[in-house]
Amino acid sequence: MGEIGVGRVFARRLTTVVACGAVLRIVRFVVSKWNDPLLLNDSLYYSAQARQLANGVWFREVFVDQPGAEHGPLTSTLMAFVSWGDDPFNRQRMVTIACGIATIAVIGMIARKVAGDRVGLLAAGLAALYPNLWISDGLVMSESVSCLTISLTVWALLTWTAHPTGRAACCVGVAAGFGALARSEVVLFVPAAALVMWLVGRRSGMRPLKDVIAATGVAIAVMLPWLIFNLVRFDEPVFLTTNEGPALLGANCDDTFYGSAQGGWSLACLFDPVARPNEDPSERSARQRHEALSYVRHHARSVPGVVLKRVGRSFDLFATGEMVRGDAGEERERLASWAGIVSFWLLTPIAVFGATITRRRDRAVLLIPVVIALATTVVIYGGHRMRSSAEPTIVILAAIALGHWTGRLRQGSASLLS
Repeated sequence: MGEIGVGRVFARRLTTVVACGAVLRIVRFVVSKWNDPLLLNDSLYYSAQARQLANGVWFREVFVDQPGAEHGPLTSTLMAFVSWGDDPFNRQRMVTIACGIATIAVIGMIARKVAGDRVGLLAAGLAALYPNLWISDGLVMSESVSCLTISLTVWALLTWTAHPTGRAACCVGVAAGFGALARSEVVLFVPAAALVMWLVGRRSGMRPLKDVIAATGVAIAVMLPWLIFNLVRFDEPVFLTTNEGPALLGANCDDTFYGSAQGGWSLACLFDPVARPNEDPSERSARQRHEALSYVRHHARSVPGVVLKRVGRSFDLFATGEMVRGDAGEERERLASWAGIVSFWLLTPIAVFGATITRRRDRAVLLIPVVIALATTVVIYGGHRMRSSAEPTIVILAAIALGHWTGRLRQGSASLLS
């Protein structure tokens, strides 16, 4: 069978796997999310902002008449297309479900590019079933959107490392730029991709500077309208979001250093008894950032222990019960959260082995989301949402390991029969 025929067979099989993953997500949505009201969490912001956009109101705060950039614009913009009427929650949930379904396909194509058809189908199957991916699908939040953009960026970067072209470099920039507009920490993918492109290009004997500049420039161009929009409407400089201050202050206070939320994030840390009616979101974020950094300086001796607990949370080794309770507050089912924890424990050691047998060039690309998730955990706090950037990589590397082991078993069986 020729290469085209093999590609068609893979496409048909991948479509079947993706369809099964879609059924799982839609059934879960109908059974546990249909017509459910949104809880008091970030979903209220995304939903309300999407409804504002659908009505021609451009990125304002939800409860006060001020400019709003608490989160990146991509998720709410995608949801805006279905946010007409008084009760768009089901349609908004379907947007993230669609992103989750698309992520299965992209993960399968990434794994195929790295290790062949069989591993590609294995990775897609794992992505279809892995609770830490489908648990976010159907929530009115950004994780499903960011996992898709991260997967697309990995795919584009792997395409460039295999066949360096200016077009592939531009695709890297487009995907990374949109990823940063989904979740602000994904902006770290831009310098990371530039570094990998530079190192891979130099080792291949080419001059990669033009492609590095193209990828970086395109990523900046994608983000630039949002950056300019923010810089002209706030009193303090705002680039991607005004969420930096609340994120840092909520992670650096007595509750998260010494109390019940050690290594995590606490809403109680944001309660401010002093009213500041004239403070806009950018000023509030700058003040909160200053307060958080001041707290860290005054409690510097406790920082190493807190960082270890943050990492422990993200690796499901510390405060798992509390994280499950937090997941429930974000509309994730408790049973699904526990299934995600157990699945992470099972897949991560397999993924580590998969990383050791992956070609160095491909491994460097696949590990970028893991580095982003780890950096976010160390600097801000530990939790399942902070780890979400790494989930596609965990699935892909685990599939590579499983494909390696099953391949050796098949070879062993063939030798016994011969």
